Amino acid sequence: MLSNHFQNGIETARLVWSRIPNSEESQLLDDAVGILKKNDGGGVESLDYEVIENFAYREEQAQRGKLYVSYLLVVKWFFALLIGICTGLAAVFINIAVENFAGWKFSVTFNIIQKSYIAGFVVYVLINLALVFSSVYIITQFAPAAAGSGIPEIKGYLNGVDIHGILLFRTLIGKIFGSIGSVGGGLALGKEGPLVHTGACIASLLGQGGSTKYHLNSRWFQVFKSDRDRRDLVTCGCAAGVAAAFRAPVGGVLFALEEVTSWWRSQLMWRVFFTSAVVAVVVRAAMGWCKSGKCGHFGSGGFIIWDISDGQEDYSFAELFPMAIIGVIGGLLGSLFNQLTLYITTWRRNHLHKKGNRVKIIEACLVSILTSAISFGLPLLRKCSPCPDSDPASGIECPRPPGMYGNYVNFFCSKDKEYNDLATIFFNTQDDAIRNLFSAKTINEYSSQSLLTFLVMFYALAVVTFGTAVPAGQFVPGIMIGSTYGRLVGMFVVKYYRKLNIEEGTYALLGAASFLGGSMRMTVSLCVIMVEISNNLKFLPLIMLVLLISKAVGDAFNEGIYEEQAQLRGIPLLESRPKYEMRNMTAKEACGSGRVVSFPRVVKVSDVVSILRSNKHNGFPVIDHTRSGEPLVIGLVLRSHLLVILQSKVDFQHSPLPSDPRGGGRSIRHDSGEFAKPVSSKGICIDDIHLSSDDLEMYIDLAPFLNPSPYIVPEDMSLTKVYNLFRQLGLRHLFVVPRPSRVLGLITRKDLLIEDKENVNTLELQSTSVRSLMLYSLYFLYSFFKF
Repeated sequence: MLSNHFQNGIETARLVWSRIPNSEESQLLDDAVGILKKNDGGGVESLDYEVIENFAYREEQAQRGKLYVSYLLVVKWFFALLIGICTGLAAVFINIAVENFAGWKFSVTFNIIQKSYIAGFVVYVLINLALVFSSVYIITQFAPAAAGSGIPEIKGYLNGVDIHGILLFRTLIGKIFGSIGSVGGGLALGKEGPLVHTGACIASLLGQGGSTKYHLNSRWFQVFKSDRDRRDLVTCGCAAGVAAAFRAPVGGVLFALEEVTSWWRSQLMWRVFFTSAVVAVVVRAAMGWCKSGKCGHFGSGGFIIWDISDGQEDYSFAELFPMAIIGVIGGLLGSLFNQLTLYITTWRRNHLHKKGNRVKIIEACLVSILTSAISFGLPLLRKCSPCPDSDPASGIECPRPPGMYGNYVNFFCSKDKEYNDLATIFFNTQDDAIRNLFSAKTINEYSSQSLLTFLVMFYALAVVTFGTAVPAGQFVPGIMIGSTYGRLVGMFVVKYYRKLNIEEGTYALLGAASFLGGSMRMTVSLCVIMVEISNNLKFLPLIMLVLLISKAVGDAFNEGIYEEQAQLRGIPLLESRPKYEMRNMTAKEACGSGRVVSFPRVVKVSDVVSILRSNKHNGFPVIDHTRSGEPLVIGLVLRSHLLVILQSKVDFQHSPLPSDPRGGGRSIRHDSGEFAKPVSSKGICIDDIHLSSDDLEMYIDLAPFLNPSPYIVPEDMSLTKVYNLFRQLGLRHLFVVPRPSRVLGLITRKDLLIEDKENVNTLELQSTSVRSLMLYSLYFLYSFFKF
């Protein structure tokens, strides 16, 4: 069998090929994961993205006609619509709640500090502590899988690894309400990563018809029961989450393509883009409805979009050098952030979190108190600055009236016409702080000392906060860190070049892109997201420049943050490229030399139970014999299918002789949906099945349930080719057999082109027309609702 052994919390999850029988007939290359035990005790299991073409599947396919295929296509588009609507509404709910909690918190605090700063500090700390406590309590007591951003887990799922609990209904609820508490409580984290996980949970729950545990399910939605179909739905959910978080539909599509998915098809592209467009429509409609004041403190700034279209209009060739410096800084600080969070998270998991949920709650509360003390206390130590000359056209008031937050915050200032630049970015919501750092026409609003102080302290807080038992995203903290040092570089450029058209906010945007590129190592999707949230296409070449530089610098030190965290969590990802050492290895060498556990075609029930109890393998070759008595491998049977057969007992027989699965002895008593395992659940366990002594003496004919056409490779094939085949096809098992003795035929490209030649031209014309119409329609909808 293939298994992954995790030596430490920080060691790379290595692919270890399991032992396979030394028989001359066949060898089995089992799934890359099997059932593993992570460091925290959770189960990790491979997904069956391969179509199991057993008799039940073939019988169902034979009964389905073209009308049913059209029905499935319509249902897939309908599900894409539902995913977009539900994810958009979830994002609206989270943003309204966060903005109202934060707005109420700052309004109360600002009103109290007019009388007493000590009382204001106490109230500010208590409000943040209550919000963070509610978040960590929900996670520890109700939905442990909702902690963190969830992107590494979803990336693992789309790579073929199912982690128990990541897509359950309680995880969705914990993610939504936990994000409200952690972000509203002022911690150095964001809600964008959790929104990706939220979209994936919504897509998964819709795909399986809801939650059976909480009796929130419907048989009408239980259409897609295979892991392959669920994978496509979860991909749509991931793109919808990014589109909802950043109001960036195109960026959501590219994020799903570049970062989380391992398999991509052109048909899926259409549905993912449609889902993202629906999200943009829902978010746009919600923001229009909230403009009338029906959403409390929530306003046009509730969703991330920092419009700097009125900023710097042009740049000179001499500015490319400091912009490249920003890319280098982003790569260095991003890779350092990844390494520090890896060390601290490893220490936290090995020493703190093993002591129980109380320690997790105490830890999160202490981090909340520390964050509140720094964000409130440091601005008190900063000397206020006089307000600049007011510009009525800018619409910016200095200072802000008491009880208000935004630009030019009057915090602990002795004079009326003064503001505290450190409080403007520290004692503020993260979205407004970023908007202030990105703002144009605000030269000299911040001092270099304040920006440097904020950079050091917020960087440290982001490192410490990452890994606590709350939903946490890294996008917004990364943008805040990057925009801070980007604005510092911008201040130097303004002072050195002395040109009137240079804006510090432009360099803040480039700094944000560079840090995200240096930490997350995304390029195309991140570039589009930054352009969409800044609403300025002129910065596209500059963003591309800093992203390429920051990614190159970061790759020289370590992997991206999602890959690092996936390794820490024991998620065995199959990366896009095989390891260099695989070039000199063959499939047989990777398999090992142990004997494979196999079943005969007709097997005794007691033997099945004994084998399933004695090992954790997920696939078993089935051996039959020819008339001359030679052994013959007839297929592969899955562990999950055997458990379903044992639990139902309807396929037990008294005779040890094989029955005819084609209708001779008996008809099949199962459909393919019965063998589908619920998403993110443990499924059936051998210990849950109770059999009598009479049951154990009966037999099972495995022929109707096995996959008669598993993928096969010769034993001397290079492991590099095996790796690419395994990953690109989304396999769980792969047979390794001796070199065949004869060839039955040869398939070429023309053998696969079986279209009706008379209708080829007509079909191509219709397909082109439909695609063109859909493209123009989607583009019109996106353009209309985006701006």
